[in-house]
Amino acid sequence: MEHGPSASVGGLTIGLEVAATIGYGIWLLLGLSLALGVYSNGRGEVLVPLLLGAVLLSVGLLLACLPGRIATAWHGWRPARGVWPERDAMLALVCYLPMLAVAGLARGENDFWATRLFGAALMLSSLAVLVYSGPGADIAADGERRRLAPPLPLSRVVSALYGGGLWLWLCIAGQGPQDRVGDLHPWVLGLLLLALVLGLVEGARWQLLEPAEPPPGERPARRYRSLDSRRLLAAALGYAVPCVSLLCAELVHDAVPLAACASLSHLLGRWLEQRLYARALWHSRRWDADRFG
Repeated sequence: MEHGPSASVGGLTIGLEVAATIGYGIWLLLGLSLALGVYSNGRGEVLVPLLLGAVLLSVGLLLACLPGRIATAWHGWRPARGVWPERDAMLALVCYLPMLAVAGLARGENDFWATRLFGAALMLSSLAVLVYSGPGADIAADGERRRLAPPLPLSRVVSALYGGGLWLWLCIAGQGPQDRVGDLHPWVLGLLLLALVLGLVEGARWQLLEPAEPPPGERPARRYRSLDSRRLLAAALGYAVPCVSLLCAELVHDAVPLAACASLSHLLGRWLEQRLYARALWHSRRWDADRFG
């Protein structure tokens, strides 16, 4: 019987982390677009991605505030009486301030200097959280809890830009015809490039991970064949489906279904990929501990 990974690698925890990374990506790209003055005008056009990012970010915080052990700590902090947030959680909370300022300043015309200033603040605060903060995943094995280190900052930033870009594309596609929001060709090319970079970064992470020796009595070929098939499924959901949707976007008049399919597929694929990596890392560390004592 397999202990630890299936129950403790924390599918919920990893899912919340993936959702939060996408949320920061939405805010980062929206803040950058506002700061550069290239985002389309309209109050709803700004509030919708702000709200979407806030929902993806705040689910983990709301679950952490509930009693019991529904979810792990939010950025290392479990809200309780007399327990103050540490650096990671404080940095994540500060990120809400420029978001609220941008929401209050969004009045239809996004060329106002204060809107562009707080858009830049939103971009920088989101980038700071991605670079300097990462909750990691809690796992348990043989009665002992361990914490997996979060992905490298480069992986988190690229993942946030790619995932956030897909969801922001969904928001832009829902605004109306393409002539209202401008040519989407550069946006599509940028997302395709980010998908390539993220695939290379994640492939390097897997290459650096030494596979663990299978437990006694378990066939290695069957085990790794199963792992490879699930990795192929994760790659198809996280990269293939979104990229095909991006390539087909300019061939249809209404890109909302394609954008929704790409966004949801990437979210599911990224969750599966990170869970498989956490499980493989758990086995690798367990094998190292048994081998070297």
